[in-house]
Amino acid sequence: MDQSRIRNFCIVAHIDHGKSTLADRMLETTGTLGEKQMQAQVLDNMDLERERGITIKAHAVRMAYTAADGTDYIFNLIDTPGHVDFTYEVSRSLAACEGAVLVVDATQGVEAQTVSNLLLALNGDLSVVSCANKIDVAGADVAGVHEQILDLVGDDEVFDISAKTGIGIEPLLEAIVDRVPAPAGDTQGPLRALVFDSLYDQYRGVICFIRVVDGSISKGQTIRFHSTGLEYEIEELGIMRLDRIPTSRLEAGEVGYLMAGIKELSEAGVGDTVVASGKAPIEALSGYQPLKPMVFSGLYPVIADEHEAVREALDRLQLNDAAFTYEPESSPALGFGFRCGFLGLLHMEIVQERLDREHNVDIITTQPNVRYEVLKKNGEVIEVENPSNLPTVVEIDEIREPILDAQILVPSEYIGSVMQVCNERRGTYINTEYLAPGARAILHYELPLAEVVIDFYDRLKSVSRGYASFDYDHKGMTAAPLVRLDILINGECLDALAAIIHRDRAFEWGKRLCAKLKELIPRQMFEVIIQAAIGSKVISRETVRPFRKNVTAKCYGGDVSRKRKLLERQKEGKKRMKQFANVEIPQEAFLAALKIDE
Repeated sequence: MDQSRIRNFCIVAHIDHGKSTLADRMLETTGTLGEKQMQAQVLDNMDLERERGITIKAHAVRMAYTAADGTDYIFNLIDTPGHVDFTYEVSRSLAACEGAVLVVDATQGVEAQTVSNLLLALNGDLSVVSCANKIDVAGADVAGVHEQILDLVGDDEVFDISAKTGIGIEPLLEAIVDRVPAPAGDTQGPLRALVFDSLYDQYRGVICFIRVVDGSISKGQTIRFHSTGLEYEIEELGIMRLDRIPTSRLEAGEVGYLMAGIKELSEAGVGDTVVASGKAPIEALSGYQPLKPMVFSGLYPVIADEHEAVREALDRLQLNDAAFTYEPESSPALGFGFRCGFLGLLHMEIVQERLDREHNVDIITTQPNVRYEVLKKNGEVIEVENPSNLPTVVEIDEIREPILDAQILVPSEYIGSVMQVCNERRGTYINTEYLAPGARAILHYELPLAEVVIDFYDRLKSVSRGYASFDYDHKGMTAAPLVRLDILINGECLDALAAIIHRDRAFEWGKRLCAKLKELIPRQMFEVIIQAAIGSKVISRETVRPFRKNVTAKCYGGDVSRKRKLLERQKEGKKRMKQFANVEIPQEAFLAALKIDE
């Protein structure tokens, strides 16, 4: 295929602005799929994607398009997620493209994630084609959106479309032909192909999705992965048109897939360069920064016998999700489980739901926390993901927490409420930018990630009646007065409820958590003492009173020493029982920590 007639592009936008619906109309307009194959959000093939109406994984598809002048073109489209947790999927897709279609909802205007994804595209030197979607919806402010896009991109040519009804799709496709540059690879040079995504198939092994940058690649050819040096023979090569369609050869500029009997995802990492086997040194393509999980949580099976089933389920999930990590851990309260790393709370929620649906395992989740840096007094710096691994107070010089550079886009009437929420979460105000006079503003804050991971997004939506949108970048680590708050049950530390928390909030948090646990822990035959402590200092205490048997019921009058003797014996029995008995902690107690602000 002549490179000059290939266009590689992706669609970027905020959540719910119509990326997947626009992809549907493009597939329909180009005749890529028949009428029977078409359905809403056809590229979103996971059940969770369909139910939630969001894109979780990027999806690639090839389309044939005949332009107005009769020239045939090949379009390689990559539909990307919009949620901030899945920004890594967007960045991977952009590296395989020369252009991006920026979609803005005409009823909502530019949102936080619109700005973030646009910056990713501009940083990758992509040509941007802008369009205003949902122009046929009542309340659409098309002229206002044109002005916002002009301020944002400096693009005065904005295409008005309706992805639902198909209005304006044809002119947009013509604009992609005119404004997105053709690939500029060396067709005669040595093979270099970028692995921009991969997934694991239990029958065929790892399937690599590639963009051929230079040279060509053929079925049966022996290839080498640049970073690992491992060599494989290509068993199948092809293009993606919803289904995988085998072909014998891919040339520079084309997007497709390859299978080569690769057993593990680590052998064919995303961002690696595929080259032809041989000794000649070839410069690798610039790949991607390795992903670092930001939110950590413990996952424990409800039934201890299901530990191996949970391990197998996590293994399978990790095969198709490079951003998800896990390692074994144990807890005196919950037994054997796993410490898992996620990109954010939505990512964590998706993984939990997939464990439940696809693998039928019941799990208990501990309170999510973030990764801290601890500077010890001996000069050593360690990373701590689990509060129970925090060194003792006498060993610590300072604790550093991750800080976010946050942008909150909000209508001007809700600015006060949003600022109040940010200040409650230890936010540092930077500045305010107005997109249009008196209409919408972008608030810039520095926020600790630990204050965002639990319910910040929900609070933001509540105080702004759903109008605020939130985006963030990781700025760095900053020292803060943090302490480890332990929860003790009858003197034994319940490590699953331990938390690293700001010193100023520790007393209130401990008091409310103890009160919540008192409601949830059932009464025993002995006294249950619930304490919140920082180091050796107890800051809050609640007591669950025991059941009491009336041992003096049979004593009628007589010497009081007889009654006293029976009561003393009962007291000794309860003390002995308290030494050997374990308090049963219900699952709701672990969820209480997540809902403490309610």
